[in-house]
Amino acid sequence: MTRENGSSSLPGQVLGEIDLVGGPFAVVESDPGVFTALIRKLGVRGIEVAEVYDIQPWGLDHLRPKALVLCFTWRHDKHNPRDFRDPAAKDIWFANQLVDDACASLAILNVLFNCPDVDLGDNLAAFKADTTDMSPKMKGLAITNNKQLRETQNSLARPADLWGSLSAIAVSTRDASPSKKPAKKRTKTAVVNSSPRRKPSAKKRKAAIEEETPETYHFIGYVPAHGKVWELDGLKSGPLEVGELPSADCINGWENVVRPALRLKMQKYGGGGGAITEEGGNIQFNLLALVQDRYEIKSDELELLKRERATLERRLAETYGNEWRCQVDEDLLNSADDSFITLGQSLSPSQPFAKDFGARKMEKDFAILQMSPENLTDAWQTCIRRAMPVKIAIDEELQSAIQARCSLESSSV
Repeated sequence: MTRENGSSSLPGQVLGEIDLVGGPFAVVESDPGVFTALIRKLGVRGIEVAEVYDIQPWGLDHLRPKALVLCFTWRHDKHNPRDFRDPAAKDIWFANQLVDDACASLAILNVLFNCPDVDLGDNLAAFKADTTDMSPKMKGLAITNNKQLRETQNSLARPADLWGSLSAIAVSTRDASPSKKPAKKRTKTAVVNSSPRRKPSAKKRKAAIEEETPETYHFIGYVPAHGKVWELDGLKSGPLEVGELPSADCINGWENVVRPALRLKMQKYGGGGGAITEEGGNIQFNLLALVQDRYEIKSDELELLKRERATLERRLAETYGNEWRCQVDEDLLNSADDSFITLGQSLSPSQPFAKDFGARKMEKDFAILQMSPENLTDAWQTCIRRAMPVKIAIDEELQSAIQARCSLESSSV
């Protein structure tokens, strides 16, 4: 596809110039890096997506997920969507899936819009407010026709998938065209057959239908909200209650409530008893967790240690003068500055991310002011020792982000 000046462009870029209402969404990979990039481009702050390898407590609970998204290959579901209407779900933001390839954006919005402590950004917050009173189908239509959502998802798709989305629309348009004249029926000649033609059994008809129906990737969201855990499947008429929580404001332990639902879902569609395994070379399931940004957590932790160090050194200087440096471990003293310098941070104070950072700093400062002089040197050495593993964790997060960005850019070429 070329522009008037002859330069080439991808379908996603063309849609940015000529916006087609209901234009195509391209399929994106169910990769945590892709989904993290998706929510970041949509303006969400403080959240990233991590992959879960097992739903057992040791594989899930330490992540402290805000929501989960289960991806699997889907072909046919025997349940009637009307079976899942729940009057208790009136406060849950839920959209129906009207376009198959928009399932990634829809699943993310279904869970994000039900997480109360997530910074959605201005655009998504306005979109949520505008669609809150809409029906699930109208919300799904609003997602399908949203230019920002479509272009953001398409920007993360592979070029082959972008062209494939356009080809699918062309084929659908061709097949739905009424211009074709029906072929004339040929005159049948009577054939004498002693045995009547047997109709295929219901089991064979069902197998034939499922064989003709192509497999697609389907996303189902799970989120704790309003005292309950909900399953958000865009192909159903509404949210499905999975279980109850101790209170409307408490989500601690919601992983124990959602675990049986995940296990049943995986067993239903051919998976194992909990492990996100690989069978026959094909990944059966992919479970993604929406978690607090690990870089922001570690960055605030290092920033708090940095300011704790400064407060301790002021008290040490007031108590011992410059002689305090002779009372601490020499190796720690020489490596102290390096423990607080990362690939993205210097020794200077940085802007924290957490809203309660100021309160935590004041609490730490008060504890240091109440500390006895003989405990100051030990507190300083403990602070320096704690900083080094945090610094390493921050550098690992930055390196991982750089590698993910390079991989994403290379796959888009």
